Amino acid sequence: MPQALLPLIPSGATEVNSCLSVIRAENKWIYFYGVQPVFSHGEDDQRSFRMFSSQLVCQGICTQAEIVRTFGVSKNSVKRSVKKYREEGIEGFYSRRKGRGPSIMTDRVKEQAQELLDSGMSRKEVAEILDVKYDTLRKAIETGRIHEPSPVKKKSQH
Repeated sequence: MPQALLPLIPSGATEVNSCLSVIRAENKWIYFYGVQPVFSHGEDDQRSFRMFSSQLVCQGICTQAEIVRTFGVSKNSVKRSVKKYREEGIEGFYSRRKGRGPSIMTDRVKEQAQELLDSGMSRKEVAEILDVKYDTLRKAIETGRIHEPSPVKKKSQH
């Protein structure tokens, strides 16, 4: 009598390929290699999704195209995640994002810039004296952190 083969994916799972499947249940994703669960993460946990899907691609368990097709994510986002995994490893997905550096326009620099502008100097001259980029000074003026004095109108002589 022939023996029935058990399915290689759990009931209700979405097949990524012949070895890998995924189930979305109780607000989380559960990944299966064959019938064994190998990883899970919260439904809204994008970092873990990007990390694990990249790991699967880098280990040769599935292709980028299979991730795109199964999860409906963009090809470019998968490529970026795989690149991050190869360059930074798992830590790259969970480390703090690099933010902007310290503010150039500190209170002291703003005070000095205001004094120089009030004395009649041009934006360019002020930027050079304070060793700040012209655009940094321009943005500070445009956002109201520093104000330029109104130009004095010359009286006409008649």
